[in-house]
Amino acid sequence: MRRLKILGLSLLAAAGLMSVALAVEQAKSPAPTAATVAPAKAPPVPLLWKVSDRDNAVYVLGSFHLLKQDDYPVSADIDRAFEASGKIVFEVPPEEMNDPAMAQKFLAAAGFADGRTLSQVLPASLREKFNRILAQRGVSIAQFDGYEPWFVNLSLMLGISQQMGFRPEQGLDQYLMQQALAKGKPTGGLESIDTQLQVLDSTPMTEQIASLKEFLDKPTEMPGMLGDLHDAWRSGDLARLDALSREDMLEKTPQTYRLINVERNDAWVPQIQQMLDGVKKGETLVVVGALHLLGDDGVIEKLRAKGYTVERVCSACAVPAVGAAEAK
Repeated sequence: MRRLKILGLSLLAAAGLMSVALAVEQAKSPAPTAATVAPAKAPPVPLLWKVSDRDNAVYVLGSFHLLKQDDYPVSADIDRAFEASGKIVFEVPPEEMNDPAMAQKFLAAAGFADGRTLSQVLPASLREKFNRILAQRGVSIAQFDGYEPWFVNLSLMLGISQQMGFRPEQGLDQYLMQQALAKGKPTGGLESIDTQLQVLDSTPMTEQIASLKEFLDKPTEMPGMLGDLHDAWRSGDLARLDALSREDMLEKTPQTYRLINVERNDAWVPQIQQMLDGVKKGETLVVVGALHLLGDDGVIEKLRAKGYTVERVCSACAVPAVGAAEAK
């Protein structure tokens, strides 16, 4: 069965942005903690690396932005990296993620800047198919007309993820933000929320439409695809996660891949280098979406190429691995 892998990258790279808006609305639902969540099964195998030079070390952790309650508690490896780190750095600073004005920013970025509508940009056959699907649920395309396809795509995917029990406020990054707040650890971000929104808004319209078409052609495959992605992340299976996400995105939506993944990785690596270079500064934990750690375009391999010592931290792994390249 053909997987709808393009959309899977929304969960690894872009759903974190949409989840912010949802998290604002769901602020009354606290992020899970080890004290409040009973361990129903073994913790997820972490996508965690230690990058070091002679003086400093940075832990780099691959997050999944939408998780379930039984994905907690986290691995002891993550707990140790968190405790050892004097600062926790996320894609976006927590204060921006938690800013009540962020949700409105997100909706503004999702709209058409040139006065067009969704009905106008979609091919007639796709527009009619979307209308039929919406009509079965008592909804009209007019309710989506003000938004670009990338936003509609994420909205549909997040609706399915919610039905499956995934919650943005239970994502690993949200959990660690709450832990940092509780422990009084300094936090930071690799980019601003405005940068993230600009990235999504700048993806080519043709590729936005292609991704939405994949969803609407076979919407019943979405739960299985999301389940596969989550299983691959939970088991720490780099090769499977890469195949389900990054490789297919690169093939089918190359410009979106460049904007969402490559260019952001290239902007983040020098910032991580600054954490490592110079006089001893202590350890830092960097938490980003798992997509950004995969393959030769990923942060891990880019740091390895800079000459840093890179080792995977994975007590649960049957065979020790030192990076994404070796795990393929």
